[in-house]
Amino acid sequence: MRVGIIADTHGFLDPRISDHIAECDVAVHAGDIGGADVLCSMQPREEVVAVRGNVDGPDTWPSHEVHMLENLPRSSILDLPGGQLAVVHGDGYEPVARRHQLLRAAFPQVRAIVFGHSHELVIDDDDKPWVLNPGAAGRVRVKEGPSMLLLECGESAWSVESVQLPPRKYRAITSNDEE
Repeated sequence: MRVGIIADTHGFLDPRISDHIAECDVAVHAGDIGGADVLCSMQPREEVVAVRGNVDGPDTWPSHEVHMLENLPRSSILDLPGGQLAVVHGDGYEPVARRHQLLRAAFPQVRAIVFGHSHELVIDDDDKPWVLNPGAAGRVRVKEGPSMLLLECGESAWSVESVQLPPRKYRAITSNDEE
């Protein structure tokens, strides 16, 4: 099973990331989604699992979508071939220097933990459970460009790889562009 993992879209999912998600069985969003249109643009073969981030609130989502926030959990555990995957946003695990230790203590029974919040791509598979952060998949604080993780799950083994895309330059269209 192939799982596409993203976080921190803040209302915009890079279409190149959407293309990768379309090749996955399951898509996971680790919070700071920014609106239902992001979730709708995630089109894996089977299902989308998302958790609420610290900026997923009535002041950051379009007013006609705010009612959807009550359906977003703060955490989720997925049963996958070969083990479980915990998903949280990660903002409640402080101090930052101990975040991985705190996440592992909170979810000792799972095979891997996904979190967002920091916008930093991390694969910490030195200890169990693994601690994974896909970085940011939108255009806000994407550092070297939008990123995601691809998790391959089998009964006997899991593997994870990062996808780091080059940044895009966005510019405003001016009246001179139309001539």
